[in-house]
Amino acid sequence: MVWVPALIEVGLGTLALGPFLIHRLSVGRWRKNPPVYPSENTDSPALPITVLLPVWNEALVIETKLANLASQKGVTFSLLAIDSASTDDTVQRINRWLEQHPKAFNHTQIIEMETRLGKSRAVQIALETLEKHGVAGLVCMTDADAQLPENGLERLSGWFADPTIGAVGASARRLGGLAQEGSHRSMFELLREGESAHDSTPFLEGSFMMWRSSAFNAHQLYPTANADDAQIATQVRLNGLRSIHDSEVTFQDVAPSTPEGQARQKVRRAQGLQRLLLRHRKQWWNRRLGKFSMILRREAHFHLAAPLLMLGVGATAILRWGTVMFIGMPNGELALLHGGLALIELFGLTAWALHRNGLRLPGLTPVGSILTGFEHLLAAMWTSFRGRSLHMWDQHTDTRRLASKQKK
Repeated sequence: MVWVPALIEVGLGTLALGPFLIHRLSVGRWRKNPPVYPSENTDSPALPITVLLPVWNEALVIETKLANLASQKGVTFSLLAIDSASTDDTVQRINRWLEQHPKAFNHTQIIEMETRLGKSRAVQIALETLEKHGVAGLVCMTDADAQLPENGLERLSGWFADPTIGAVGASARRLGGLAQEGSHRSMFELLREGESAHDSTPFLEGSFMMWRSSAFNAHQLYPTANADDAQIATQVRLNGLRSIHDSEVTFQDVAPSTPEGQARQKVRRAQGLQRLLLRHRKQWWNRRLGKFSMILRREAHFHLAAPLLMLGVGATAILRWGTVMFIGMPNGELALLHGGLALIELFGLTAWALHRNGLRLPGLTPVGSILTGFEHLLAAMWTSFRGRSLHMWDQHTDTRRLASKQKK
């Protein structure tokens, strides 16, 4: 009897993790031929830039953010801030700073929403405003707690001399947080690099990204779901242009400082990506998209199928142990199979427990990151199953406090 759940467990585990290994090997090959940054001698005219700054209760960091934007080198740009009905003095601080620095930006506009409707809806309203007034060129979206390098806007805007590029995202350098955050981010940025080299990545960092205004329309944003950055990156590719990750430019922000805060952030992100992939399920096999449809299929497996398969692995492991407790330890080859699976399970459980509690041991961190990711994905699925949307969330106040203490 033991061999039945044991073989099912092996089969489900292979189906869950096999595509990860395949994609990791693929990414390693793809990264050897990264996208080529356009030559500085290009004759393409510089496109006007509008910086879109969504804010909600950002009084602790907003003045530092505005000063950071004003310090950008090599480009001039306009600023469009949209406030999601802040209950602090964020808007007053923006107005006061702009009065004190009237020449910081080409043009400034502040949209004040009467009711908080979530970041995606705020971004949609801002884009609708730009479209209504015929503002063309490039749109750069950045978060209030993200500090950009002084050449950040110049670097990202330079990509658009290539007419095939529709959106570009930067790399995150997270301060604070727990030990495992670095490995988690490194893994995702490695995937983004490989996918960008092969075709496009569907997921960019919304804390600092830029896209052609002509490559994305406001009505294509789903306002009652989060992951607005991934929505834009994916739709830009579906509209015919590439979405790529630039590993050469980084922004700085602060990660949540507690396991609970990081888990809440990742579950929210997971739900947004799952809902995005499900909305575009018809594109998983769209031949018109070429290589990108394969990338979407694999990401759909990672975010939707693999967590359920791993849940099946856990269930069959429990069934196997229950069978052993009921009929006794197996003999011969079954004993070896059961013992081998027991060691693998112990390794996985140890890696998972250490990682989710912010602890690191050599060799265990990558496994712990993957298994904890499955936990967050399953939690996001359960949240969606209960009919709860996470597109409106409580701010991580610890990150704002820490960011406000950084050097201005």
